[in-house]
Amino acid sequence: MKRNYRLTVSYDGTRYFGWEHQPNTDMTIQGKIETVLSRLENREVEVLGAGRTDAGVHAKAMIANCFLETALSASEIKEYLNKYLPEDIAVTDVAEAGERFHSRYNAIGKTYRYTCYIGNSKPVFDRKYVYALDGRPNIDRMKSAAAYLIGEHDFKAFCSNPKMKKSTVRCVDKIDILADGDYLIFTFHGSGFLQHMVRILTGTLLEVGFGQRTPENMLELLEEKDRTKAGATAPACGLCLMQVDYH
Repeated sequence: MKRNYRLTVSYDGTRYFGWEHQPNTDMTIQGKIETVLSRLENREVEVLGAGRTDAGVHAKAMIANCFLETALSASEIKEYLNKYLPEDIAVTDVAEAGERFHSRYNAIGKTYRYTCYIGNSKPVFDRKYVYALDGRPNIDRMKSAAAYLIGEHDFKAFCSNPKMKKSTVRCVDKIDILADGDYLIFTFHGSGFLQHMVRILTGTLLEVGFGQRTPENMLELLEEKDRTKAGATAPACGLCLMQVDYH
């Protein structure tokens, strides 16, 4: 009998083309996990993820689910996955879930962290996981700008998909910005995020921090809904999916 299993997956996205299947390449997180589980089951297994992290983006706790017929226990499935997955993908937990659990449709919130490096030397050992900045942006200005973005808004100006047919309204209930030694850390929490939204928000806030736009400009961007007027898309390397929330 098939059972639904919930997987918690951690990965370094540096060398992958994102979570979701891409044409003409097997270098996706979803693809790697499906390959291992299909070998275990001796049939094709579909793995559903809570989101679609982009190429180069990392995750500490992506949630996924899949239906398996194996007689192995949850801990044995976890052991099997970690034995055959590449070293930059780890399954940190496997648990049997309810038959109707869906990692994407049942998710009610996500937390993303974006990390910048603001030290004086090169971040040699962290270079794959941070965005190295030229100088230190003004945190108070960025916090003032972030306050305008809290709540339910149409974030079309912060979406990189110009052909988006579904609603671009989202609720962002937290944007924390803090300096921790040589690192500048942005933490975003919301009900969901549009394509490249966190990276565009970060790039725009950084422009505020460097005095290239005012905090009040966030109101104009929300009202005008024009992606070309928002800031640059921050590099993928600094972004990490930290947590997915469920009831």
